[in-house]
Amino acid sequence: MENVKIIGCGYAYGSNCVTNDMLKNVVDTSDEWIQSRTGIKQRTVSKNENTSDLAIRAAKKAIKENHIDKHEISLIIVATCTPDNVTPSCACLVQEALGLNEDPIMAFDINAACSGFIYALQCASRMLDKGIALVIGAETLSKILDWKDRNTCVLFGDGAGAVLIKRCNDGSNMTFYARSKGDKDKALYCAGRSLQPELKNIAQEKPYLSMNGREVFRFAIRSMPDAIEHVLKEESIDSIDLMIPHQANIRILEYVSKKMKFPMDKMFINLDQFGNTSAASVPLALGQAWQQNKIKENMNLVLVGFGAGFTWAACKIHIEGGKHDDQSDA
Repeated sequence: MENVKIIGCGYAYGSNCVTNDMLKNVVDTSDEWIQSRTGIKQRTVSKNENTSDLAIRAAKKAIKENHIDKHEISLIIVATCTPDNVTPSCACLVQEALGLNEDPIMAFDINAACSGFIYALQCASRMLDKGIALVIGAETLSKILDWKDRNTCVLFGDGAGAVLIKRCNDGSNMTFYARSKGDKDKALYCAGRSLQPELKNIAQEKPYLSMNGREVFRFAIRSMPDAIEHVLKEESIDSIDLMIPHQANIRILEYVSKKMKFPMDKMFINLDQFGNTSAASVPLALGQAWQQNKIKENMNLVLVGFGAGFTWAACKIHIEGGKHDDQSDA
């Protein structure tokens, strides 16, 4: 358990909205087919925007709207599997854009796919000594999609979510559980240099995201309840006021709801608007919930996700005070 609290959230998304009806002109699909199988109505994709651009927008929103002194930031972690470059990291680009180059900051990226934000939040909560940690999940998945592949192009979108945390002594805390299982690496992957020679069935030279949907589904419905049960420990699921799950597929969320006996109306769901934004999924939803004042005092919430690797993770957050409480108790 880490004695840290959220003091600000922000989010951003791709500038272009792509509806299901628009996709039926590209692949053999329909609005009814996509919605009935995924719950997605539209997704946003970037236009002349990189992952760092979305990360920066989300970070600036979190800082500005929550009246945070950016010079208190001492740690920046970006979770992404679609960075602008192999190197330097997205986190360093965020640091530069925020005008923090001369501040004593550690900045780096991590890649745990759709579980990445929760992984990053756990790293930040344990590494943070003083000041504020800026934790971001950001993706431009549209850049690695084959828009002729119906199995993937209907699912994914671009977005970012940013969360600011600091140490506290008011009773707020976070409890984490994170695991990985590396023997299913081909179930959901995007080839890099070592795998590109295998891509003989793809006409274009550019490697694209590939997914075995059935295998991913089977893993999701096992791993998400597992992660939730581990962060709950001896507590009842009834103690959770709000769940923010990875926004992958409505059928997965319905299964988790039934399995955990947790009502769907206590899940924050926005996949109908944004689709699956991988590492951005959970913080983008958290940012929306924060903006809509759904994060309240004396609340328990759970973040949960799963992703390529396979990876899976959850975080139980207890909020002792409301988001507008005094934030100076580091």
